[in-house]
Amino acid sequence: MSENVGNAEVEDFPDIVELNVGGVFYTSTLRTLKQESESLLGQTFNGTSALNLIKDSKGKYFLDRDGVLFRYILDYLRNNKLVLPENFHEKERLKQEAEYFQLPGLVKSLCSLIATTPKAGSVSQSKNPPISNSNSLTSVTPSSRPGCITVGYRGTFAFGRDGLADVKFRKISRIIVCGKVSLCREVFKDTLNESRDPDRGVCDRYTVRFFLKHNFLEQAFDMLSEVGFSISSCCASGTNNAGEIKAGMDTEEAKWQHYNEFIFCRK
Repeated sequence: MSENVGNAEVEDFPDIVELNVGGVFYTSTLRTLKQESESLLGQTFNGTSALNLIKDSKGKYFLDRDGVLFRYILDYLRNNKLVLPENFHEKERLKQEAEYFQLPGLVKSLCSLIATTPKAGSVSQSKNPPISNSNSLTSVTPSSRPGCITVGYRGTFAFGRDGLADVKFRKISRIIVCGKVSLCREVFKDTLNESRDPDRGVCDRYTVRFFLKHNFLEQAFDMLSEVGFSISSCCASGTNNAGEIKAGMDTEEAKWQHYNEFIFCRK
């Protein structure tokens, strides 16, 4: 249950404020949130905004915005300047968030960055020439670089109810993606969720913490196949019918928990 917190009813906010922004938790000082008094956050936590805050079930103030991008909003308020990681791809979306939170300085900085950022496909081939193999007539372009990507998932079976106990469906909680970051982005594009391992300015790094925004294994396999990857090997755990069952989890489903990994390679 969420609790409405009208500003007229709340005279004082705590010095340390806990936020739930689109499901991502943040902790900040009240001073930071009020750093720009004319911004939406400044007005809200000064008690002068018409926006009514609500609290989530844990008592955190809830904002229905992009929780991943909010970290850059908070960094801007803390440092009074925009600092983005290398190869940051969501400037337009961050600009929309800055406009919503009424931060004109941040909007201006982002507009300048967007104007000077080359659009995809605008870089001349002379700056990224194909890598030729003297022993082969085939050139390796950046879009066909060799590499490996591991796709894993933990799943079970969802059993039918209301007399349909014999009906079973595959149930996947999350599809995990591991490999070189540039390859993962090339393959999965907008379906890739990087919120658990954002950029920190390291080029050609590897990750084991990306996951997909959907739970369709076949869609992930199709996307890998379309850019030249083929399955190299796979492994699977057995079912787990022992151990403690998490609260709210069906007993029968708990017996069928398993973990699988598939390794795809492009040569």
